[in-house]
Amino acid sequence: MSTKTTLSDLTGDYVLDTTRTRIGFVARHAMATRVRGQFDEFEGGAHFDGDDPSKSSVRLTIQAKSIKTRDRRRDDHLCGTFLDTDRHPTLAFTSTTVQQLADTGFRVTGDLTIRGVTKPVAVDFELTGAENDPRGGTRVAFKGGVTIDRNDWGVNWNAATRLMVSAKVTLELDITAIRQA
Repeated sequence: MSTKTTLSDLTGDYVLDTTRTRIGFVARHAMATRVRGQFDEFEGGAHFDGDDPSKSSVRLTIQAKSIKTRDRRRDDHLCGTFLDTDRHPTLAFTSTTVQQLADTGFRVTGDLTIRGVTKPVAVDFELTGAENDPRGGTRVAFKGGVTIDRNDWGVNWNAATRLMVSAKVTLELDITAIRQA
């Protein structure tokens, strides 16, 4: 973030810059290796209130079938058996509270919906940058993550899956958003 930029300067409504945003995940497989992946299709936005971050809000919708792990068979298996994308085509997050933790640190608590199951999660974010783009718009960047237990959302296949794939999945979020005029 520029030394001249204050949180107050960043107040406004934002949409995700989908070309510069990465929504990824990491899960242990057979407790020895890690499977990394990401979702390629999503949309979302936020309202950021730099004077009172508690008045801020975030929303995100992910197309579940856009999951990519660099293994098509695994992707198909994740879409069908784990995420049941035919019946649950999206994953969604809607914030309920935003709390400022430090100068540029925030905790965004909200409802995460996967497979039609909604549970609360708290995601810690760090504001990593803010700048004016060549077109005169303002871009902000945040990095955050949270580890969830996929079983809480019914993301499981069978008893053997519990032994082969860790229940803990780390969600990794590298977000860039553009302020709307």
